[in-house]
Amino acid sequence: MSSQQSPLSIGIRLSIMMFLEFFVWGAWYVTVGNYMKAHGMESITHWAYTVGPIAAILSPFALGMVADRFFSSERVMALLMIAGGIALAFAPGVVTESGEGSTAFILLLLLHMLCYMPTLGLTNTIAFSHLKNQQVWFPLIRVFGTIGWIVAGIIVSKVMDADKLPQQFYVAGGAAVLLGIYSLTLPHTPPPSKGKAISVRDILGLDSLALLKDRSFLVFMASSLLICIPLASYYNFAPIFVGDAHIEHPAFQMTFGQMSEILFMVLMPFFFKFLGVKRMLLFGMFAWVLRYAFFAAGASEAVYWMIIFGIVLHGICYDFFFVTGQIYVEQKAGPAIRAQAQGFLVLATQGFGMLIGAQVSGLLFNKIVTGEGAAKLQTWKEFWIIPAVAAFVIMVIFFILFKDDPKKAEGVSEEDVAKAAGTEEMV
Repeated sequence: MSSQQSPLSIGIRLSIMMFLEFFVWGAWYVTVGNYMKAHGMESITHWAYTVGPIAAILSPFALGMVADRFFSSERVMALLMIAGGIALAFAPGVVTESGEGSTAFILLLLLHMLCYMPTLGLTNTIAFSHLKNQQVWFPLIRVFGTIGWIVAGIIVSKVMDADKLPQQFYVAGGAAVLLGIYSLTLPHTPPPSKGKAISVRDILGLDSLALLKDRSFLVFMASSLLICIPLASYYNFAPIFVGDAHIEHPAFQMTFGQMSEILFMVLMPFFFKFLGVKRMLLFGMFAWVLRYAFFAAGASEAVYWMIIFGIVLHGICYDFFFVTGQIYVEQKAGPAIRAQAQGFLVLATQGFGMLIGAQVSGLLFNKIVTGEGAAKLQTWKEFWIIPAVAAFVIMVIFFILFKDDPKKAEGVSEEDVAKAAGTEEMV
């Protein structure tokens, strides 16, 4: 850490970075489905949620082979954010009211995400490089990212009423360019792996594959990948479903999920004390089952409280499964392969799991959700039953096959949660 600045000053600067980082994502990612529906692209919304997983799979190469070895993190961040922001701002300009230009639109979203995904790792690198007491300071800084996502949803959806308008991309793209410029003012962060030989084995985390010899770890990894397949239907289609249920400001309503995420992140150490790893993971999976069940139950009559309760469950769904999973990996992997193992988890879940899920949910949506008004809401009920059943089956298989001693994680502290929060890739 720079000796010329106090920890508080550094903390404020890094908090602004985190706020803008996730503001960019939150300003368009929730609303893009409703925008595409309004512009004749409803049948291909799943492609807007496929570009992120593709970028997540490719971004370790961008970081591991270039950014980590040759250029300072803040300069790479500036370049990627400005380029990605421009691509995002131009995206709505290639689309006509009838949906023409949809391929160019998706390609611009892909270009944006190829620029954006590596910055998730860069922000963590910059933050950890300039914090002395990482376990104390990082959670306080990282929470501003979730706040940024929430504020973006409020501004775009509640204030601007732009769920279906191109202004969402101008706000997100402008914020990205602003963050790019702001990144040049951040503390200098030299490339962390400068001078080290480039190893595709390290980048892909192949050494962590040895952990799969442990049956319970293999069950955990397989379950993590599989549970992300039904999860993709939530990210892609929940905002569209909320809109079809005639609930105003869909993206604003979705921010209640991030609000609950903050609450349960704070409470996680207390739950660990009583539940341990296996039960925490099971509770997270069961929350997914409940979420989709409430969506299905509330669809036909557009029951507001059921739909909102399903959204609020996001805090348990995300924190209890993903953050607990990151802590489990932290405990299972030795120091030599810890980073590789966390990268492997992200690749399996946010990469391949979400990629498969986006495509599968898109196919199901186009086949099942049809009609207008009350008739369409009935088809939404049929749609949500499928991820509910899928999540339930995965949960049962995990319960039967996962045998790790749940008491191994008792006494997990806020420091352990902070370390896991540092590996987050999705809000």
